Parts: sequence; C-alpha cells; structure tokens
Amino acid sequence: MTGKLYGVGLGPGDPELVTVKAARLIGEADVVAFHSARHGKSVAKTIAAPYFREGQVLEQLVYPVTTEDTDDYQGEIDAFYEQAAARLAAHLDAGRNVVVLAAGDPFFYGSYMHMHKRLADRYEWEVVPGVTSVSGASAVLGTPLVERDEVLTVLPGTLPPAELASRLADTDSAAILKLGRTFGNVRRALEESGRLDGAWYVERATTGRQRTSPLAEVDPDGVPYFSLALLPSRSKPAKPRGEVVVVGLGPGSRDWLTPEARQELEAADELVGYSTYLNRVPERPGQKRHSSHNQVESERAAFALDLARRGSRVAVVSSGDPGIFAMATAVLEVAAQHPDVPVRVVPGVTAANAVAAKAGAPLGHDYAVISLSDRLKPWDVIAARLEATAQADLVITIYNPASKVRTHQVADMRDLLLRHRKPETPVVVGRDVGGPEEEIRVLTLGDLDPATIDMRCLLIIGSSQTVVTPHGVVFTPRRYPAT
Repeated sequence: MTGKLYGVGLGPGDPELVTVKAARLIGEADVVAFHSARHGKSVAKTIAAPYFREGQVLEQLVYPVTTEDTDDYQGEIDAFYEQAAARLAAHLDAGRNVVVLAAGDPFFYGSYMHMHKRLADRYEWEVVPGVTSVSGASAVLGTPLVERDEVLTVLPGTLPPAELASRLADTDSAAILKLGRTFGNVRRALEESGRLDGAWYVERATTGRQRTSPLAEVDPDGVPYFSLALLPSRSKPAKPRGEVVVVGLGPGSRDWLTPEARQELEAADELVGYSTYLNRVPERPGQKRHSSHNQVESERAAFALDLARRGSRVAVVSSGDPGIFAMATAVLEVAAQHPDVPVRVVPGVTAANAVAAKAGAPLGHDYAVISLSDRLKPWDVIAARLEATAQADLVITIYNPASKVRTHQVADMRDLLLRHRKPETPVVVGRDVGGPEEEIRVLTLGDLDPATIDMRCLLIIGSSQTVVTPHGVVFTPRRYPAT
C-alpha cells in the first residue's frame, strides 16, 4: 500500500499561526520534506520545527539555482523538480506518508505545487491551506485588505515595471510579492501608477524579524525575498474630479480664439461639440473627440457631464461666445440637475462683435440681441420683442435669421420693423465672418431681400441715429439727442 502525500501550509512565519491540522500532520508524518537554497537554510523548516518528532525522515530539497542568472534556468529548475518528485515517490511507494512543507499557503506561489503536479495523479493526496503572507502583512499593519466591493490584485514583483504600473493603476488594493531584487522595479511601478504614497512595505511578517515601513522610505539594498508591498483598502487615490469647460471659439478665424480658450482646449482630456465647430480645433495626441450634429444640445451636454463625472476634463466647444444662443445654457441647464460636476464658461468673441467691427461701430450705443429661430420659442414672442426694441429705437442684432426650413422670418421681421423705422435705416449683413467666404454688405431696411439671407448670416439693424459714411463705414453715436 502506498503512502499519502500532504501539502501543508505553515503560514507566514509565526509557528503559532500553523493550523491545528497542519501541526498534527507534521507530527504524524513518516517523511517531512522542505525546500531550501544551497546555503541550507529553510524558512519552512524553521516554522515547522516545533512540531517535528524523533525518528522522522527529513528530506531537504535543495534548489540548484534561486535566480534566473543562468543560461538555462528553466531547464535546470525543471530537472530539479523531477528529481525531487522521484525522491518523494520512492517514500510513497514504500508506504510512507510524506508531508511537504510550504511557507504561507501551498498553492499561493508555493513550492509544493510543483510536487503536486508531478505526483497527485499517482498517489492519494491532501492539501492543507495556510495563512498567506498577504493576510499576515495586513494583520501586522492593522489595516483591512479590502472592503465591500473593492478588488484585491495579487502581483509578482517579477512582472515588467510597465505591466505592474498598469495593473496597479486600475485596482483598489494590491499585494506585490517576490520583492528582493525586484524592489527597484516595483517601487518605480508604484510611482508611475500614482500609488507610491499609499504603499506599505512588510518584511518577514509575524516573525521576530518583522519590519514594516512606508515603502517610499525603504532602502532597496536591504530588501530580502521574504517581503512584500501592500496597497491596503482605501489606498487608491480619489479619482481626479472632472469638470466641464464650455469654450467659445469665436466666430470663425483662429486669430479670434482667446489665449484662455486655447489653453483650455489644449488642457482638456476630451472635446465634445457640433462636428463643424469641433473640426476647427486642431487635433492633439491622446485627446479624445466626440462630435455630433447641431440639434442634440441637451444630449451633448448630458454626455459631456457624464464624461466629467468619470474624471475627465471635458471642453464643450461652441462657436462665437458660448453664452449667446449657444452651448453654455444647454450645459448649465442639464448640470443644474446634477450639481456634482463643476462647470465653467470661457467667453469667446461674439459673431455680433465680429460683424460690427468689420462694418465699423454700429453697436456704439444701446442695442438688443434677438434670435429669429422659433425652434425653442414661439414666433409671437419673437415678434413682440422685435416690436418692443423697434419702439425703443435700439440697434438690433439678429441671430439665426433663416434656415432651409425657416423661410418667412426675415420678411416678417422686415415688415414689422418698417412700421417703426424708415426704409433708409442702415442694415449690416455679415456672412461667414472670420471664415473663407466672409462677406460684409451695408444696405437699407427697405432694400433687405430675404432671399439673400441664410443661417450663416448675422444682421445688424441700425437705430434712428445710426450713420453710414460716404466710405461705407457704419457707426452709432454714443450720444442720443435729448427729447
């Protein structure tokens, strides 16, 4: 009858952390096997020694190499495992029960697993779990490993630093084993992932030679193999709070983009906007762009706020000034329902200012700004506002005068204003100002032809005081005659 194979976990170092079952099996075993380096010292043997009895056979399995500084490390180590398994098989064939000691847990980076792979299909076996070094380190630090739905990641320090950094950045808590010669790479990975400040170093946990320290303070020259790095529960830095910045691009020319707006665009992680406007922003490597058509402002705003809620710095682009018939209001309306995301507005040169400057100074006195679009407000409200501003003798700036489906508004506006303004009242029509098809026309209210006006136009209707010089310069005097 053959013997039985036991893989017995011993815990992280304190002999009193050996389980009752492990202690019993060690004391009852015919053969106790343990691994060691060529210097002969064995951590597992030291932990289990209090439970040995006289007359047991001690099988010391000496690694031929302990690092990969050899031309054929894997070949040598595989040959060693085959020879060690053969030695244990001889005892099992002779009917002797064999306990293979494993520091920590046998299946947690333990040496026993290599014997198990080679012997378990031929002999009866049992594995006795042990307290892991990770649990021991958490206990001596007095801090939880994970809480609630946090994720714990266990990593070997032998991974490439870039891969370590990537995995550390994405997890809540982590344990990094097999330090020793890998400590420098591990420290670099912690630093690159932004996790160094929360990392702890634990050496020989639960033993008389135990040492703990913030990992950033550890001298790399004195780090042994039996040590680990721990990122305990709640050590992950809070994700940077995202924000939404609504940026005015100006009316067309990049020369009219303000330095503040340019800075915000360059600093943003993600850009959101109507595709026509987004195409005006130069692409930057690493920056994500999200374009959409022009009639989904609320959806665009909600999308930008959601990106920011996940930690992104988002720039929502808008032509002209974002606060004038543009995206700032749409974003702020949606943000009012979700006050957890901060929103800032960066002004831009307005289309009205750009057209006025090209014509002269028609906005030199009081003026009103009115949109003729009746998508979001009824036409009778627009007409009432036109009537009021006409009666008040204000210069009127007209946004969104016409589109492919809105064809009557300009004619209705003209007819309404002619009831209060003379036909020779100056009108400035600016089209694609700042763009490649820029055009400025100065005409009169009586000569305004609605068929020549489209969505790319902005109109400035003069007051009774607006002047057109013989050279075609338009201005409205700052003084108003006394009544």
